[in-house]
Amino acid sequence: MGRRVLLGLGCLLITGAIGLAFLALRGNDRQDIVVRVVSPPAPVLERVEDLAARIPAGRSVALRARPEGRVLATVAARTEFGSPQTLAVAFRKGDWIAVRSPALGNRRLGWVRARPLRLVQRSVRLEVDLSRRVLVVREESKDLRTISVAIGAPDTPTPAGRFYVTDKLRGADFGSYYGCCILALSGRQPNLPAGWSGGDRLAIHGSPTPTWGEAVSNGCLHAPEADLRYLMKTVPLGTALHIHA
Repeated sequence: MGRRVLLGLGCLLITGAIGLAFLALRGNDRQDIVVRVVSPPAPVLERVEDLAARIPAGRSVALRARPEGRVLATVAARTEFGSPQTLAVAFRKGDWIAVRSPALGNRRLGWVRARPLRLVQRSVRLEVDLSRRVLVVREESKDLRTISVAIGAPDTPTPAGRFYVTDKLRGADFGSYYGCCILALSGRQPNLPAGWSGGDRLAIHGSPTPTWGEAVSNGCLHAPEADLRYLMKTVPLGTALHIHA
C-alpha cells in the first residue's frame, strides 16, 4: 500500500512537472510571437507626357495644391467655350494625377483623383521654338509637320511654358481676323497691350495678313490656313504644348 501511494505521488509529481514545463513552453511561445505590420511602399511620382483627363458630363472636380490638400479651383465638365473639359496630365502619384488648367495660371498644377476621370492617350504633342518661330507636330520621336508661325511682338512676347489645347473653334464665330480656325490654349498672356479687351488666353489662329515667321502678335501664334486645318484634324483636345526659347 505504501509503495502504491509513493508511486502515485511520484506519478503526480512527474505529471505536474511536465504540465508546468508545457505551460512554461506555451508561455515562451506567446512571448516569441511577433506580428510585423508591413506598410505598402509610398507612391512614386511619375512624369507623364501622353495622357489627358476628361471630366465626365455633369461632374465637376476640385483641383488641389497637393493630394488631399487645399482646393485651388473647381472645374466643370465643359470649358468656357463649351468644349468637353480635357485636362493635360503632367504627373501621376498613386491614384492621384497633377493636371494643368487655365484656372490655375501658367505655372501651377492641380492635383485630383484619377478615378472619377476618363484618362485618354495623347500620342501627338506640339512644340514651339520661339527662336526659330516654328511649331512642330510630333508623334513619339517622329516629326509629322513643321509650321512657320508668327509669335508675340517684343512688347507682348509669347510666354514660354507647358500648356495644352483646350478647345478647337471656328474662327468665324469670333471674327474674320482669326481666320478659319482657332486652337485655344491653356496659357494666359501676362503682358497684354494697353486697351486690349480680347481676353488673355493664348491661342493658335490665323491672321488677315501673312505674318508667319515674324514677331508681331499680342502673344498668340499665327499660322497659315492650310496648317490650321491640319492641326484641327490631327490634334485632339488635351494635347500637350511646350513653348520654349
